[in-house]
Amino acid sequence: MRISVPALAALLAPGLPALAQGPVTQVVMARYTPMKQNIIESAEIVKAEDYAFRLTPAQRTFGEWVEHNVMLAYNQCSVIQGHAAPKDKIKHGATDKATLQRTILEAFAYCDEALKGMTDERALTPVQIGDRKAVPVTAMVNLVSSLNEHYGNMVGYMRTRGLVPPSTARANAQKKK
Repeated sequence: MRISVPALAALLAPGLPALAQGPVTQVVMARYTPMKQNIIESAEIVKAEDYAFRLTPAQRTFGEWVEHNVMLAYNQCSVIQGHAAPKDKIKHGATDKATLQRTILEAFAYCDEALKGMTDERALTPVQIGDRKAVPVTAMVNLVSSLNEHYGNMVGYMRTRGLVPPSTARANAQKKK
């Protein structure tokens, strides 16, 4: 069977962005996307009054966990882009749901931009940030692992408040299909 070059190109085109990324970047993106979704949906489902809730006096409030993820995203994604974190975007002390929901969306948009078009080659190429060198892949792995860890902490808050965490809700919906 013979296939024309244009037909072959049409068949391969949808997979080219993934091929351009490389295996390291593909793995990071496969974990970043659902973790971003989990954090955003968690910020949505928790009631405004529960943003001040803390599991124990020594722990962060739920709102502080959302804020912590905002700071994480800006700090790690600035390294991915090869520059210092935008200090004007990292504001400490926000406690209300509306502000924190908006800032987490902005922080993830910043990360989406940092990760857009990322390739393994770029991820493994050292960048100069001020007086230090960094390798973007380190920040990419830190971002994904920390989001995963922080979501795990947030799950306890949601369950204590009688809420089904977003990842569990999606898994339950899949079982019903």
